[in-house]
Amino acid sequence: MYTTPFLDLPPLLHAGGTVVLPGSKSISNRVLLLAGLSAGTTVVHDLLDSDDTRVMLVALRQLGCAVEPEGASLRITGLGGRLATREATLFLANAGTAMRPLAATLAVLAATQGGRFELGGVARMHERPIGDLVDALRQLGCHIDYLGNDGYPPLRLHGGAERLHTDTPIRVRGDVSSQFLTALLLALPLVADAGAIVIEVVGELISKPYVEITLNLLQRFGIDVQRDGWQRFTVAQGSCYRSPGEIHVEGDASSASYFVALGALAATQQPLRIEGVGSDSIQGDIRFVEAAQAMGALVQSGPGWLEVRRGGWPLKAIELDCNHIPDAAMTLAVMALYADGMTRLTNIASWRVKETDRIVAMAAELRKLGASVSEGADFIEITPPAQWQAAAIHTYDDHRVAMCFSLAAFNALAGARPPQPVRILDPQCVAKTFPDYFEALFSVVETDTPYIPVLAIDGPSASGKGTVASAVAQALGYHFLDSGAVYRATALAAINAGVAADDEPRVAALAAALDLRFEGHSIRLAGVEVAERLRDETVGSMASKVSALPRVRDALRELQLSFRKVPGLVADGRDMGSVIFPGADLKVFLTASAAQRAERRHKQLISKGISSSIPDLRADLEARDARDQSRAVAPLKPAQDAVLLDNSALTIEASVDAVLKAWQQRRPFS
Repeated sequence: MYTTPFLDLPPLLHAGGTVVLPGSKSISNRVLLLAGLSAGTTVVHDLLDSDDTRVMLVALRQLGCAVEPEGASLRITGLGGRLATREATLFLANAGTAMRPLAATLAVLAATQGGRFELGGVARMHERPIGDLVDALRQLGCHIDYLGNDGYPPLRLHGGAERLHTDTPIRVRGDVSSQFLTALLLALPLVADAGAIVIEVVGELISKPYVEITLNLLQRFGIDVQRDGWQRFTVAQGSCYRSPGEIHVEGDASSASYFVALGALAATQQPLRIEGVGSDSIQGDIRFVEAAQAMGALVQSGPGWLEVRRGGWPLKAIELDCNHIPDAAMTLAVMALYADGMTRLTNIASWRVKETDRIVAMAAELRKLGASVSEGADFIEITPPAQWQAAAIHTYDDHRVAMCFSLAAFNALAGARPPQPVRILDPQCVAKTFPDYFEALFSVVETDTPYIPVLAIDGPSASGKGTVASAVAQALGYHFLDSGAVYRATALAAINAGVAADDEPRVAALAAALDLRFEGHSIRLAGVEVAERLRDETVGSMASKVSALPRVRDALRELQLSFRKVPGLVADGRDMGSVIFPGADLKVFLTASAAQRAERRHKQLISKGISSSIPDLRADLEARDARDQSRAVAPLKPAQDAVLLDNSALTIEASVDAVLKAWQQRRPFS
């Protein structure tokens, strides 16, 4: 997962391949709670690992459920409807799928068995309405106190062995959030021993497909709910949760929407296959496929899979009542940027009470890209940009805003000239439902090489160029190329093969076939970890010799060029900005003095218990500088258009900040 403050997406052009979806958030948290309420043990397979599910798991453990890993699955031993602990304070972050059901469940259990529970979350959770659910629970006789503003969390739930009023219908509003009805449906089987319990929905029920998920899963856990249209639900007398033994969580259909849209935009050369959700899905958001097809997507499907290609182009503007796909409808708003006219999405009032006010958020960020947008209480209208603009997308700590706006990076396909990059602020907000979203996206997209940004950093020995370059790459979420490690790996391969340093043809052949992988701090040569060996003095000495061989440098050129991948690259080393990436977007040459570099090297050696002399180190560095500057191949000198950074008096952190500042000045984001 990208944990950088922002992530810049270069202009993207093509999509194809296969992506495997994480488990559904809506199913995962419902299954976790149902398993926790049931008697016996439930093994849950393919569970979503995200912020929201971790919040639910912590809460279940606090309440006394046993949660144990079993391979890639989880084994949950439930409470059998009986409280194991009578008092707890639960922090539920911004997880509505945890807050609403747990509030209802613990309210009825505290009232009938005695207990005291406090439920809260982040600041945004305390702005998300829960009053309609509380009103319904108070009809039953549950004792619930607001600890902040009336109608919103945090809540205190308490009581003591009381009998609830289950003989009259419980009325709950359905036009704000379907989670209120879902919460009651999950809680009431716990107190249906004396008779059937009826729930009546007041007003139009929104997000009906999410209630369908709840009813489907209740049945899997032994609860049969009779439904009279969408206004009346009856929980049978004697209802009792029973574990199904094991259950599989299907892929998240809301998350599938981004890749369905991606296929509709850019899968022109091969299809984009989406695995984990398909024609047999129980999730309402699978109907996003119908909307995408209406806009022009070509979609094939089967059990557990979808395949999408671009069909009509540009996409067709549509007008759609989105009540049945409220979360996935956000993706339609970004697809509208590529349509042939105005797209109107209606019946989306629930957007306003989600992780943020999504109507306001979507309108603001679409306008940044150049779109014309009109918004109302429950609708949004989007007209594509006449002139696309580079934009830094504020994500509002909302995972769906971050994911759907990543699709704006395909603006070149809509005729943007020049094509514009897109900056996603706070990309780690996707952790709520799809922690590896951007990694999954990058695995199935391509673009023209010149669109992928490159920063090249060079400088004399001991100037800190490698450390600075690595830190800059980490700060930007870019790939990192340590060209020195490439030459040291070539030298190590020659040593392992018994090839002499002056045997240019054979060393060049080894270089051409080099199987080298950089993964974080790990360096693997032919699958073997070699990061420590590459620091060996013998390897370094050999590398200095083979790096001067023209045929070796030519052989390694293609390998080094292959590191230029989405979303970008930071390349460290000699000739990175002059020979390998002459068109690099930013070239930095560090110019620390030999005296300062000698002091740095001295401190490094002393910290490792190696004695050294600063005058000797300085003399050695000056001699090496002279050799490097006079080399016929790749001499040490800054590229003509390089930024010179004297970091003699700068710490590594200050040097990194200086490079990042220079980079920001070259980016088109205000």
